[in-house]
Amino acid sequence: MKIIIAVIAFLILTVSARAQPPLRLTTVHRNLSYVTNGHERNKLDLYLPSPPAVRAWEKPPKEGYKRKLPLVIWIHGGAFFVGSKDDTVPLELLSEGYAVAGINYRLSRDAKFPEQIEDCKAAVRWLRANAAKYGLDAERFAAFGESAGGYLAAMLGTTGDIKEFDVGENLEQSSRVQAVVDFYGPTDFLQNAFAVANPKSPEAQLIGGAILENKDKAAKANPIAYVTRDAAPFLVVHGDADKLVPYNQSELLAAALKKANVPVQLYAVKGGGHGDFDYPQIRRLISEFLARTLKKK
Repeated sequence: MKIIIAVIAFLILTVSARAQPPLRLTTVHRNLSYVTNGHERNKLDLYLPSPPAVRAWEKPPKEGYKRKLPLVIWIHGGAFFVGSKDDTVPLELLSEGYAVAGINYRLSRDAKFPEQIEDCKAAVRWLRANAAKYGLDAERFAAFGESAGGYLAAMLGTTGDIKEFDVGENLEQSSRVQAVVDFYGPTDFLQNAFAVANPKSPEAQLIGGAILENKDKAAKANPIAYVTRDAAPFLVVHGDADKLVPYNQSELLAAALKKANVPVQLYAVKGGGHGDFDYPQIRRLISEFLARTLKKK
C-alpha cells in the first residue's frame, strides 16, 4: 500500500511539473555598441532577469515584467590596463529583480584619462536612451565596480553635473547615477603612497606619467574633487590591509562625502587585502544598500 501511495505521489508531482512552462533563462544582450563606430572596447552586455515562473493554471501577474527594472552597471577592475566586462559580473543581483549591465572601457594602453570616464558616461547615456527598449527604469541606475572599476564608479557618482566629461552621443541624456558601490577603488592619487612611489603605477599609467610630475592631471582625476551635496549615495568596501590600493583612499572619499552630507557607508574588511570579499555580510550590505537607494517604496 505504501508503495502504491508513493508511486501516485510521484506521478502527481511529475504531472504538476510538466504542467508548468519551462523556466526561462536570463535574457542576455551581448556586445551592444554604446558608441557608434567607436573603439572595440566601447561595448556592453546587458542581462535581464527572467519573469517568475507561472503555472499553466495560474494567471500571470497583472504587471508582469512590464514594470521597469532598476539597473546595476558593473565596471570591471584590472589596474586600468587589463580586464573585461565578463569578469566577476554580479549576476546574483538578477534574482533580486535588478537588470545588470557589464561595460568595457578603453584601457590605459589605448587611452589616457579622462577617456575612461568619458566611456563610462557614454555607456550610462546609451543605457538611458535605450531604457524603454529594454524595460529599464532610467531613474534608477547604480554603478558598481572593483579596484579600477570602483574608481570609475566613484567618478560617475561624483561627476553627475560635470559636463566636461560628457562627450559624443546621446548628450540629451544624463550620465548621472543614483547609487554607487565602490570596492577598494583608488581616489586621491597624490595621497596614495603606492602610486606616488612607483612612476609606472597603474594610476601613473592612467594619467600618462609619474604622479608627482603630473600633479594637475592627478588632481583632475580625483573623484573627491567633484564631491558636492548632489553626489550619489555611496557604499564603500575596502580591506584595511590592502597592499595595492591603500585603505586611506576610501577613508578620504568617505570623509569628503560625509562633509557634504551625502549618505555614505564605509565598511572596513579587517585584515582584508585587495579583493576576494565574497562574504555573506558584504553581500547583505550590497543587497540592503541597493534596495534602499534603487527600489521604489
